[in-house]
Amino acid sequence: MEALCKTAVPPFWLWEPGSRAVTGSREKPTSRTHPWYLAKLSSVGSISEEETCEKLKGLIQRQVQMCKRNLEVMDSVRRGAQLAIEECQYQFRNRRWNCSTLDSLPVFGKVVTQGTREAAFVYAISSAGVAFAVTRACSSGELEKCGCDRTVHGVSPQGFQWSGCSDNIAYGVAFSQSFVDVRERSKGASSSRALMNLHNNEAGRKVGHALKEKFDGATEVEPRRVGSSRALVPRNAQFKPHTDEDLVYLEPSPDFCEQDMRSGVLGTRGRTCNKTSKAIDGCELLCCGRGFHTAQVELAERCSCKFHWCCFVKCRQCQRLVELHTCR
Repeated sequence: MEALCKTAVPPFWLWEPGSRAVTGSREKPTSRTHPWYLAKLSSVGSISEEETCEKLKGLIQRQVQMCKRNLEVMDSVRRGAQLAIEECQYQFRNRRWNCSTLDSLPVFGKVVTQGTREAAFVYAISSAGVAFAVTRACSSGELEKCGCDRTVHGVSPQGFQWSGCSDNIAYGVAFSQSFVDVRERSKGASSSRALMNLHNNEAGRKVGHALKEKFDGATEVEPRRVGSSRALVPRNAQFKPHTDEDLVYLEPSPDFCEQDMRSGVLGTRGRTCNKTSKAIDGCELLCCGRGFHTAQVELAERCSCKFHWCCFVKCRQCQRLVELHTCR
């Protein structure tokens, strides 16, 4: 999970259309709801009172009860949600789908309501973000219910016994499993999408540092009855079975070239591209063959920086002209 914190960098808890609050009751989530409603709730403030749990859009009743019983953990859950979005946007900054969010809910639009590999990544990074943030809160002493992991100990070559205060990964993962996965289990874990989401949630908690590579190598699956239960198996029988650490998806992705607001696809028009690159960030691929505009822009940057004793750095402000390429 170190990859999650090394970027300036990624739940979470979005509220999708079709899941609305009803006075005096709470509807069961529909297939369009997702576990991401907290990342954009800056207006709520700290989640420190039970009444706040009732006001959080997108929670099912069992999550509301967990929220009330674990108020001290909920701000960490929200931090994990925000961290996951930031990490997702950093990892996909040069892709056609760049993990864009909307100012209104649902945060990711309808892109993640489909069983695509993008949805697989979002679920995985979300569950990883929650586990990571709760783990760090435990180890830093923010939570009374948990602390650091003191099971790590040993003996030095000189015979001295030592012990440390390691990250309490077990508690963070367990809370993520309980809070995030309950949405899918409430739907009945035998549905194709619930099986997909639960698998990717767990993969995210196991390999949070390598999810981008898992995205590129994700396996397209389909549900089949195996014995008395349903399971996801590779759609192409020639592919080797996926492991618990691989991402899986049910539907092929759109190309994300053209804007389609009904599906939450923003398209790539106006995106900055790399004229010299042959990779996906290059103008040919990122602009989907439409061509690109080139403009001269003036860039302000610090230059001629000098260190002064003691202790500050003083720089000049310099201007230089650069070429900027944007997709037509």
